[in-house]
Amino acid sequence: MCGRFAITLPNDAMAQLFAARPANDLPHVPNFNVCPTNLVHVVRSSDGARRLDALRWGFLPHWYKTETAGPLLINARAETLADKPAFRAACRERRCLVVATGFYEWTKSEDGQRLPWYIHRHDSGAIAFAGVWQDWGPETARQRTCAIVTTAANKKLGNIHHRMPLILEPEDWALWLGEAGKGAAKLMCPGAEEILEFHRVGRAVNSNRASGPGLIEPVQGD
Repeated sequence: MCGRFAITLPNDAMAQLFAARPANDLPHVPNFNVCPTNLVHVVRSSDGARRLDALRWGFLPHWYKTETAGPLLINARAETLADKPAFRAACRERRCLVVATGFYEWTKSEDGQRLPWYIHRHDSGAIAFAGVWQDWGPETARQRTCAIVTTAANKKLGNIHHRMPLILEPEDWALWLGEAGKGAAKLMCPGAEEILEFHRVGRAVNSNRASGPGLIEPVQGD
């Protein structure tokens, strides 16, 4: 799964990397502790043009009467994405990329304490999570929401968690965004074996109120 991540790339650099037009209301960066319901950086494609937009992390199906009418859908499983009522239309028509520079997962110590790990590219570059999006709410209070697609963890990350975000490389972005025709289903499998590395970080990030670059600094134990 993916329940917390970091984004440190400047907005203009993100727009350039994804060849996308940036919106005026993009979230503040850097943010070393992006949490569910926060606005996140999302790349979408419409009529052949890409946009870098701010979307609420937490997908709201159209039948939710309120934001809390059902579970908070921050992740969508790749294996059932095309079949689940909440996601199947978005899987066909509204795929996106959620931009990050790293994400957190947790293991447990022998005494049951949650031990956080920071997972990132070995070159410290941007990560593009596969995502789906959905407009929700009345026209006067419309929200654009998203979920991150997850898959079974690859062998490298399997010792930390059995799930991981679906990470797409640049050569796959156009297909996922629908710019290169059909066939995005073939992208929904574990990958990123060679590009990711991880290290233990301090338990400060266990709080969703924590902030600052110290959250991703390596520690031996705390």
